[in-house]
Amino acid sequence: MPSVAVAATPKALKAEAAAGVEAQAKQVQVMVDQVFSFAEPGFQEVRTSDYLAKILEQNGFTVTRGVAGIPTAFTATWGSGGPLIALGSDIDGLLGVSQTPGTAAVKPMIEGAPGHGEGHNSGMPMMIAAAIAVKQVMEKNHIPGRLMLWPGVAEELLATKAFYVRSGMFRDVDACIFGHVNTGFGTAYGDLGLNGMVSVEYAFTGKTAHAGAMPWEGRSALDAVEFMDVAWSFRREHLPLSQRSHDVITNGGGQPNVVPDKASVWYYFRERDFASVRALFETGNEIAEAAAQATGTQVTRHLLGYAAPNFGNRPMAEAAQANIAAVGMPKWTEADQSFARSVQQANRLKVQPLGTTVTPLSTPETRGSANFGGSDDIGDVMWAVPTITIGYPANIPNVIFHHATAAMAMATPIAHKGTVAGAKAVAMTVLDLMTSPKLMADAKAYFRDVQLKTQSYDPVLSPTDQPAIHLNEKAMKQMRPAQEKYYYDPARYGSYLEQLGIAWPGTGAPQ
Repeated sequence: MPSVAVAATPKALKAEAAAGVEAQAKQVQVMVDQVFSFAEPGFQEVRTSDYLAKILEQNGFTVTRGVAGIPTAFTATWGSGGPLIALGSDIDGLLGVSQTPGTAAVKPMIEGAPGHGEGHNSGMPMMIAAAIAVKQVMEKNHIPGRLMLWPGVAEELLATKAFYVRSGMFRDVDACIFGHVNTGFGTAYGDLGLNGMVSVEYAFTGKTAHAGAMPWEGRSALDAVEFMDVAWSFRREHLPLSQRSHDVITNGGGQPNVVPDKASVWYYFRERDFASVRALFETGNEIAEAAAQATGTQVTRHLLGYAAPNFGNRPMAEAAQANIAAVGMPKWTEADQSFARSVQQANRLKVQPLGTTVTPLSTPETRGSANFGGSDDIGDVMWAVPTITIGYPANIPNVIFHHATAAMAMATPIAHKGTVAGAKAVAMTVLDLMTSPKLMADAKAYFRDVQLKTQSYDPVLSPTDQPAIHLNEKAMKQMRPAQEKYYYDPARYGSYLEQLGIAWPGTGAPQ
């Protein structure tokens, strides 16, 4: 087997960086809790983005807002000379998964409101703590190099990173480290088994008429939507088993006695590689056109998002895994373990304690042909520059992501400790890349000679496609006034749980 990449960074510098992160443990808790309380869905992360950008500005980073035509996106840069390392993580929440933290029962803070049912409130706090610690080490030891922090906007819609890449945001970046909340602590390389995906809305236009008295005068756009859904369901039998596709009707008309002249349906098409994603998308377009012809309507399509298949960089992953092993898992208390059990038992999840050992490096050999079904648009960045994703242990094993159970621990000591541990591993890996020319050269060689040998980046974005920044706007206009009452006030309360009057550890069978 090839030898594992060994980083040349002196241990003293890494220890210094880890200590710099530990010194920010309180600030990490505040950031994690604050972003959790904002609970903003994709493209509406207004408070979250502004809050994080201001922290970076206060720490000497130069912030550029509204990058790639996306109001809540930004870059924050610092440094000179040397490599340029990008650090990113997602910031958006999910509609309809509001949840009271530190509570084992499903208990929305506001019924129907968005919430952090995946834990995206922790990723950018982790990256900010890591960047500040690295910056301090670099300044003290006169290490050349540059940092660029960026938030993943609307990842739950898979709607921005392809536009980031298209805009040239990563053109001068040498390597990227991405972070995603997990229940374990580890990283991976090679084809990660995540699907590529196209998000597209088909809008049909017909003709209104009195549905009872003169239906023959109408042309129903809703009929076209239903025809497309039925046709796609029949077509599934003759598609590769690897495909996954699903949809929601976003407009089904007004009232029953008016033939609907407007109707629309929103599809996600997922497949394993670029060519298959493109073929599935083209099949969807053909069926939409057929539905329009069959119903005497017209159809237009609006691409709402895209995600490339994920591919992690081996030399970077090996270096990061060594740092993860050096950091180790957080020291969980009995209170932490008790809460994890309460969540699992109250929600009929498999009971499994918070982990005490790091996750082994995930490789193509250990994963085999596993297909995890979902998608993550960090894949687009992975095909632009050498990139890895570090999963950090800030959530409870066996919770259901995109569900209230995945939010229960995300403003508690479990999330705080896991985020600090992740920040230490990130900071140490950044120093590896800054100080080891061989590691950087190996990462670029793997990207060029291995990754790009198997596939090349082939997104379906057209030059006229633009970010769907209108998404979730209406929902937030309705929900934000109620949510503002629950924003965390760190000047008055030591934690968000304290502000909410929740003792740690929380308990509770469903009421």
